[in-house]
Amino acid sequence: MPDTPITLRLTIADPVPGVRYSLQQDDAPHEPVTAADGPISFDVPVRLSDDNRVLGPFVRREGPQRRFVYIRIGTSAGDCGSVWTRRAKIDIHDIPPALLDEARAGRTLEVVLPGRGKDGSPACATVQPMAAWRAI
Repeated sequence: MPDTPITLRLTIADPVPGVRYSLQQDDAPHEPVTAADGPISFDVPVRLSDDNRVLGPFVRREGPQRRFVYIRIGTSAGDCGSVWTRRAKIDIHDIPPALLDEARAGRTLEVVLPGRGKDGSPACATVQPMAAWRAI
């Protein structure tokens, strides 16, 4: 059976205004946006294999199980004048199988992420969701 295309939505609840964010496709920024006063979202087209592995040009791997997507920030997102050079790692290997079934049925899976670290700068490294993944 061929892989099923699904959409993951990564929503940054409180990005730092004026900072550029983008997805990382392969090893380059993809469709960067500059944050204003409000949330920003990235729809990530991926493929879901029969055994629930998430695949595609936006998906990175570590070891046999871990899968994640990078959000690039500042200079990493193509803003040469930014003071920030960061990436946020969003784990996707732990999305519950029941939600993956809903995605197979055509629903988008969304996770809401914090946009700022404790010091108010853009969140980076492995970013923990503010709430669990949900089907929308």
